[in-house]
Amino acid sequence: MAEPERAESFGPSTPGAADSLWAGALAAIGAGAYVVDDKGCIVAVNARAEQLLRRAAEDMVGRDAHDLLHRDARGQTLPTSRCGMRQAFHARRTEQARGEWFARGDGSVLPVSWLITPFDTGGPEPATLVVFHCDQQAAGTAAPQEPAAERLTELERLALLAETTTRLTSTLDVDEALGRLVALVLPRLGDWAVVDLITERDEVWRSAVVHADGDTLVHHEELQGPMPPVPETSPMPLSRALRGVASTLAGPETYQREPDSGIAVEQGRLFKTTGIHSAAIVPIRSTREVLGALTLGRADKPGDYTDADLPLIEDIARRAALALDNARLYQRQRKVAETMQNHLLPQLPRLPGLRMIARYLPAPDASQVGGDWYDAFRLADGATALAVGDVVGHDLEAAAGMAQVRNMLRAYAWAQQEPPSRIVERLDEAVTHITTVPMATLVFARIEEADDGHWELRWTNAGHPPPLLVSHDGLTRYLQDGHGILLGTGSGKPRPDASTVLPPGSTLLLYTDGLIEAAGHSLDEGLERLRQHAAALAHRPMAAFTDELLRRVRPTENDDDVALLVLRTPAGPRERPATGLE
Repeated sequence: MAEPERAESFGPSTPGAADSLWAGALAAIGAGAYVVDDKGCIVAVNARAEQLLRRAAEDMVGRDAHDLLHRDARGQTLPTSRCGMRQAFHARRTEQARGEWFARGDGSVLPVSWLITPFDTGGPEPATLVVFHCDQQAAGTAAPQEPAAERLTELERLALLAETTTRLTSTLDVDEALGRLVALVLPRLGDWAVVDLITERDEVWRSAVVHADGDTLVHHEELQGPMPPVPETSPMPLSRALRGVASTLAGPETYQREPDSGIAVEQGRLFKTTGIHSAAIVPIRSTREVLGALTLGRADKPGDYTDADLPLIEDIARRAALALDNARLYQRQRKVAETMQNHLLPQLPRLPGLRMIARYLPAPDASQVGGDWYDAFRLADGATALAVGDVVGHDLEAAAGMAQVRNMLRAYAWAQQEPPSRIVERLDEAVTHITTVPMATLVFARIEEADDGHWELRWTNAGHPPPLLVSHDGLTRYLQDGHGILLGTGSGKPRPDASTVLPPGSTLLLYTDGLIEAAGHSLDEGLERLRQHAAALAHRPMAAFTDELLRRVRPTENDDDVALLVLRTPAGPRERPATGLE
């Protein structure tokens, strides 16, 4: 499998003009690679070199490459007189060799084959490129091989990556994504999986520690919880992964040295408790930031992880990062939306003789607020205003537009003692000129008690589904009058008013189109479904009527918000107290 691209690391001595050239050149090399200046000091290192050498880039940049890396088979410093690479470097010639050794950051030596060649940076200073990879033949002659670990075929690797993409990107829940990640890698790639996540407060939390006991996944919650902070310069594998520096292989010997931080102590305790004899530790890194680290461990499985295992695990971690990043963004937006919703949805006024109830249901796959809204408030002349509207969209932008429309409507309705049509004309003009709302629909009404005790409704409709009036005995009528064009067109045409007397014990429904619209069905079908169920439920108490109506009528495949405002008149005209003037 081709080595995946990773961010390259450049130290402070890297010539600024050559950065982009080196980045492209080193990223395209599947083997380890580094660049040295005319003094033999390392100025740039690719991620593959960091992995092979088990060193962070910042620990190599600025150091003399020969003194830092070149060793004999026993790990002893190699004299410059015996170093073929050093001689080729000074002669500025291209040369290659095999069967030589580089020193690793953990004290071991890496058998290498290398190629050295002059590298033209386009600047005045000469530079040299060194490309190397692990010489497996030399490794085989130097030490006995570890027991062979079970390897995935190329087809199995591709299938695993495809499954990872599909399963992880189909959820917006962080815990669900972690559960799916663990189930994907265990027991195929190891028998232990550990996920450490960086919280929004830059704290590390060990979110999952799972052991594969055969095909059964056992969660060890006693090993989970908060972790110590990540040191800024620690060379230890987990610290480097959580800083997004590089992926690393580790074993119990890694933690036998004196720990340099609390997080190294915790990681050493993990190895001891679980019996892990080999681990691969990779960053979980999105395009924006490092989200955490994934540790895969082998305790019962034979063989150790090798550098050849890292690209696959890194690919899986990148896909996990995308899923986790999306889930976090969604949850952040959802929290903001829930807070906004609490401020936007009004408390309904108490009206003597009238009962009123409202419901708001967000779109299933959107944030907890959108462009659908309802409102009810007392007016200066004693009447009550009713409104249900829909601003295009069901996201935070739609919610912000909805808030503008609702607040302007309240202000006009309170300040202007005018018919509903004139209030909405003013609102339409304002929406067109001082908001970014593209389109909106609205039913705006005022309801007040007449002298004979009946309740009168006067309304105008700006491109919205018609209100439904249901009598106490189940007769239904859509209020089709008063219909005009939706808001935001800039037509400037006068709007009509309509009025009716609400029968005693009748129920009035103001709603948004999410209640009646469904893919593959006409609007008339939705209106008929609403009419039938509202008629059948007319005798129910208000709360039961509203909730059961939503359950029955709202399409199961609904992908829009729903706002519903229900009002019910008294069973008979209310007797007014005598004024003494009759």
